[in-house]
Amino acid sequence: MSASLQTLYDHTPVSHSAPGSIFTYTIKCDGGGSPALLRQITLQIPDTQASNWSLHASSIWQSSVHIADHIEYLQLDRFSDRKILRVLELGAGAGLPSIMIARNTPNAAVVVSDYPDENLICTLSDNIRRNHASERCRVVPYAWGNDISPLLTPAQQNPEGSALFDIIVAADTLWNPETHVQFIDTLCMCLDHSPDARVHIVAGLHTGRYTLQSFMNAVMMHKLQVERVVEREVIDGVQRPWDITRAESEDERERRKWVVWMVLKWA
Repeated sequence: MSASLQTLYDHTPVSHSAPGSIFTYTIKCDGGGSPALLRQITLQIPDTQASNWSLHASSIWQSSVHIADHIEYLQLDRFSDRKILRVLELGAGAGLPSIMIARNTPNAAVVVSDYPDENLICTLSDNIRRNHASERCRVVPYAWGNDISPLLTPAQQNPEGSALFDIIVAADTLWNPETHVQFIDTLCMCLDHSPDARVHIVAGLHTGRYTLQSFMNAVMMHKLQVERVVEREVIDGVQRPWDITRAESEDERERRKWVVWMVLKWA
């Protein structure tokens, strides 16, 4: 259906597939001779319990595909000299970015988290196993704003031990302004205080410019800062600066073509 909309009306889809269906992501390769199975990630789309439909977790959102397509923008190679690179994905859904990180980063230890909905977490765990990412990925049910201990390894829970998370990733998690504070609180509790630690958030412009701007305003009240924010066209890869004033001139068709990639760090 989403493909038909794009063909007939030039409407870029903001999400892919339906609850319970199978979505196959093809990894962009560099011309190497990897077997076909290693160039694909096969995901079952979560079908949450009826009481949690408002999570909108039953799709593969375009922003998560964009992260997977442009995994190099996370700059994980900056941590190549570390024995362990600690990564957290919040609101992981089907787990595409986490699996891509695990596939491409030998030293990554990825915590893959989403709301503690039994169906959602079960499907997410199955996706990790199906794509042979269990060695580097650990699935954890987690509701934003709560105690982060379940997200941490025993070494991370030790104040004198290892750090928190070097990289936090989230795709399309900003659409509900009522959850911004809990989300930011979680970022602040989980992000390591090293100068290299970063949060990467990608959100479709269908979220709304004013909603995205209100999030960025709130971030600055929590000792975090927006290091950079850009708008990226989904199809052509065109990049432009963030501009709140475009809200008054663009229609839904135009908004669907863009995602916003923001990078946060400690102020």
